[in-house]
Amino acid sequence: MTRYFDHNATTPLSPAARSAWLQAEDRHWHNPSSLYREAGLAAHALDAAREELAGIIDTEAARIVFNSGATESNNTLFAGLARCLPPDASVAISAIEHPSVRQAAQAWLGRARVLDIAVDGQGIVQPDDLRAFLQRHKPALVSIMAASNESGVLQPWPDLLAICRGHGARFHCDAAQWFGKLPAAGLGACDYLTGSAHKFGGPKGAGFLMLADEQESFPLLHGGPQETGRRAGTENYPAIAAMLAALRESEAEIPRAMSAQPLLRDAFFARLQSALPGLRLISDTAPRLWNTLLMVMPRHSNLKWLARLSRRGFAISTGSACSSGREGSSVVVQALGADWEELRRVVRVSGGRYATAAGWQALAEAFEETARELDEGGRP
Repeated sequence: MTRYFDHNATTPLSPAARSAWLQAEDRHWHNPSSLYREAGLAAHALDAAREELAGIIDTEAARIVFNSGATESNNTLFAGLARCLPPDASVAISAIEHPSVRQAAQAWLGRARVLDIAVDGQGIVQPDDLRAFLQRHKPALVSIMAASNESGVLQPWPDLLAICRGHGARFHCDAAQWFGKLPAAGLGACDYLTGSAHKFGGPKGAGFLMLADEQESFPLLHGGPQETGRRAGTENYPAIAAMLAALRESEAEIPRAMSAQPLLRDAFFARLQSALPGLRLISDTAPRLWNTLLMVMPRHSNLKWLARLSRRGFAISTGSACSSGREGSSVVVQALGADWEELRRVVRVSGGRYATAAGWQALAEAFEETARELDEGGRP
C-alpha cells in the first residue's frame, strides 16, 4: 500500500481487524437475539464491545448504537430530530460538513430549517463567531465535524461544545476522520457522535452513533428489538469486533504517527512547491490532520492529474469520495476559499500511518513526471 494516498476516503483492512473478524465469525456467528447458549455468548461479546468503545471515548455504553457507519448515523440523527423537534426549530451545520451531514439534514428537516455556520479563511469555526451565531439564531442543535475529510483542518470542538452548552443547543460531532488519527478520549462529552470503521482500518459497513443519553431513541430502521429498540436488524458482531480491534490498534499507533508523519507530509509538499511554482495549499496555517494535504495545482485539471498518477500506480483524490467526479461541485472547498476556476484544479493527498519517506518521495517524483507530461501535452 506504499502508493495509496487516499486514506481519508477509506483505509485498508488492518491485520488486527481481519484477525478479529475471522475469530468472531468462527466463534460468535450466531444471532445475538436468539435464546440458546451460543447466541447468549454472542450477545455477551457484543455487550463487551460496546463497553470497550465506551471506555475509549469516555461515555456510557448504553448511549452507543452500532450500525453500518457514518452515513446511517447522520441520517438517523436528523431523521430523529425531524420527528422530535418543534416545526419551527432549526439546526445549524458548519459550512464544511460532509455531504452525509449536509444532505441528510436538508432532506429530513428541509433546507429552510438548516442554517450554515461560516468558517474563517482557514476553514475553522471561530468560537466568537459561533457564540454570536447562537445568540442570533438559537438553533436546537449544532453539527460541526472534528476534522475535515477534505482539508484535514481540526476544529476546536471542545470549545465549541462548551459554547453550545452555554446557549442551550445540543452538539453533534461527526468524528469519522478524527478516529484513528487523533486520540478518541473525551469525545464522549459530545451530545451526539458519529464514527465509521473503514476510516481507521476496520471493515466497511460498521460504525456507530452515540446518542445524547441512555434513554433517547429515534430509530431510522424499524423491525426487531435489536440495539435496545434503537436500530432494527441483526447485529453484525464480527464486523463490530473487527472495528474495535482496528480502533484499539490505531489508538496505540497514534503517538508515533503524530510524531513522524507530519514531517514526511511537509517535506513532500516543500519539494512539490519548489518543482511547481504557484502550487497552493488550502488551510496552510491551520492545525490539520498529520496525513492530509488539500492542494490547488497551478495548472491542468484535477481529473488529468488523478488519471495520470493512477496510471503510475498512485491513488490520490480530487476531494471527498462523495463528490468525486463532479468538477466544481465541492461546497466545502468553496467555503475554504477556492474560486470556481480553482475548484477544477484541487487534489487531495491523504497518507496512512505507515507511510514511509520513500513512499512520499516516490509520490513527489510521480507528480513531477506528470507535470512534465501534461505540460508537453503527451501521454504516459
